[in-house]
Parts: sequence; structure tokens; C-alpha cells
Amino acid sequence: MTFPRFYYSDQINVGESIELPHGVTHHAVNVLRLEKGDKITLFNGKGGEFLAFIKCISKAAILVSIEKFIIVERESPLQITLAQSICTNIKMDLIIRKAVELGVNNIQPILAKRCLIKLSGKRELKRVQHWQQIAISACEQCGRNRVPEVSSPVILSSWLSRKRAMQKELNNGSTEKLYFMLSPTSKMGLHDFSKNLSVTELALLVGPEGGFTSDEDAAALTAGFSSLRLGSRTLRTESAALAAIAALQTIWGDY
Repeated sequence: MTFPRFYYSDQINVGESIELPHGVTHHAVNVLRLEKGDKITLFNGKGGEFLAFIKCISKAAILVSIEKFIIVERESPLQITLAQSICTNIKMDLIIRKAVELGVNNIQPILAKRCLIKLSGKRELKRVQHWQQIAISACEQCGRNRVPEVSSPVILSSWLSRKRAMQKELNNGSTEKLYFMLSPTSKMGLHDFSKNLSVTELALLVGPEGGFTSDEDAAALTAGFSSLRLGSRTLRTESAALAAIAALQTIWGDY
């Protein structure tokens, strides 16, 4: 039997009582209509989950008692970093939510030259906090007990420079890590890489609505990324990211 799941960022100990945050209280009382005695599941992102029951409930606060710790993980054996070029708010929210459900471990927002959205200062901080909350909500829904990190946006060239150090390992024939850049002009499909049966870590680079520039394409290839096309159709950025993650999980993950 499954119970409503909530993220609680602080320490959780069996046998103790804790007061849930205001946002969780609002959702539990006004949306789920939970009552005193109802059971819930809590997780703090450190692995495993806690079974608890509601001790006291009001519109202002919920006090729960922690009954037991359950050792359970729902992570894929395939570690995926999604480097997603920032797109319009609705699309970006969708990509992050669904990527978490599909098992991505880290989301790196990318600032590419053709990105329609520009972020800086307080606006950037607020947006990253918003994206992180979406990741938390997705974990609550899908059962993951480890919350993927949504990193602060970074310029594509800076992010690629960090990956160039891995190029030597890739050139030496390592099959444990692969780095893909989605491209509608690539002649390579996933079937060309499926012989790499020992892949455990992947980075997936996805362009903005207008795609990468030729210079950005070249920089990614220099950094050790392989150009990859998903079928013969041109996909929107939000479709491409999610379709690719599902396909990668099918070949090397837990699908």
C-alpha cells in the first residue's frame, strides 16, 4: 500500500515527532484532505524513506510521528546528467519534471547563444530555486528517495571546458561513460552505440529552440561529445530531451 509522500529536508529519526513545513502542511490539509491518524511517507534525499502517521493536524501545522525507516532505492544504475539549454519557462518546467521521473541524476541548465531566455542575478537564483522545487515535487510523485540537483545555469563554453579533461579517457576506448549531443543533422543513431554494453554514466547535451550554432557544435565535438540524432524527424527541444532519456534508459538503464 502506498501513502502520500512528502520531502522533508532536515534530519529524520525513528521514534521522534516532527512538524512539517508550511508548504507541505498546506498541500496535505487543503489538497489531499489528510486527517489525524493517516499514514504518510517522508524522505530527506539521503536514501530510504520513513513511514509516519499524523499525530496532530490543523490548518497551520501538522505534527507527525516517525514509525520506521524503510531501506528502498528506486534509482537507475545508469547515471545521467542532462545539460539542457534554457528554453521558455513552461517548456523548461516540463523538461525538469519529466526528466526526474525518467531517472536523471543531475540537471545542468545551459546558456547557449540562441537561448530565448536570459537569466542573471536575483532572477537566476529565483528560477533555480523554482526548478529545484519542481525536482522535489517530481520525486514525491514518482517514488525517488534521492533528489537530483538542478545546478546554476552556466555558459556552454564554460561547461564544455570541464568536460575536455575527460576526452583522453574517451579516446582510450572507455565504454563506461558516453557523452551525447543531440543534433538533427547527425548521421549517427543510438543503434550505432548500443554495442557499448558496460555504460554506467552518460551526459546528454540538448540545444535550445533554435539549436546550437556551428561553433557550439564544433566545441562540443572537441570536448568529446558524440553527435546523435533521434530518428529522421526534427524534434522540439522538450521532446528531444525526454525521448533521448527514455531511449538511453532502455538500452543501458532500468527499463
